[in-house]
Amino acid sequence: MNNKPPIFKGGYDPDGAQGWIEGIERIFGAMRCLDEHRVLLGGYVLHDEADHWWGNAKQRLGAGG
Repeated sequence: MNNKPPIFKGGYDPDGAQGWIEGIERIFGAMRCLDEHRVLLGGYVLHDEADHWWGNAKQRLGAGG
């Protein structure tokens, strides 16, 4: 079993994003990860441009956006 979660760096890559989502969902299913923990854990494996986007999105969501 591969213990390394997939990493997504961002950019315009719909196939890469879809593959990342599917890989993360497989891991969450195997871990029986609760829905409320999935966002936190999913954000942990975002890198580069995707991590920057996620940081901005969290700020907007926290501000009621």
